[in-house]
Amino acid sequence: MSYTADIQDKVFAAINTIDKELEKYPALKKVEAQTGVPKAYGVLGFVFVYFFLIFLNLGGIGQLLANFASLVVPGYYSLIALETKTLEDDTHFLTYWVVYAAFSVVEFWSKAILYWVPFYWLFKTIFFLYIGLPQYGGCRIIYLNVIRPFSIKFLGIKGGASASSSLKEKINDAADAASIATSVDN
Repeated sequence: MSYTADIQDKVFAAINTIDKELEKYPALKKVEAQTGVPKAYGVLGFVFVYFFLIFLNLGGIGQLLANFASLVVPGYYSLIALETKTLEDDTHFLTYWVVYAAFSVVEFWSKAILYWVPFYWLFKTIFFLYIGLPQYGGCRIIYLNVIRPFSIKFLGIKGGASASSSLKEKINDAADAASIATSVDN
């Protein structure tokens, strides 16, 4: 079998896998029945056009679509995570929203990024989908390598301690120091 035929077989296998996954969605079945276009081709075509519009960024549409993807997809998974009993998915999406908020603040104040980085909105979309989709675990990498060291070093949050207990310890330490200072003066 030739190299081209092998690649073609892998592509068709991937499309069949996508098509089987899309069987869960009745709306896509209905669209497939009405148009005659297989679900996988329709979804892949939509994704291609979506990313192409972000790439072109005509009239600022790239910014809108990038922000939409960065909010809606993780927002959907966050709502699902709120209904589960496990903490792992809650931690994942809490981390995502912390990264998203920090990124948004930096983005707002540094318009130079938008000017000097070509295809910024495309990169932003890919990055946020990578960290937002639970399948990739990107949030965990960002948490362990950026957020956790920052919170330990600059915020004084120790591993395992909640922010409220850390604050409570600081208040108690300050109260103890104040009572010692007043007793020394008397």
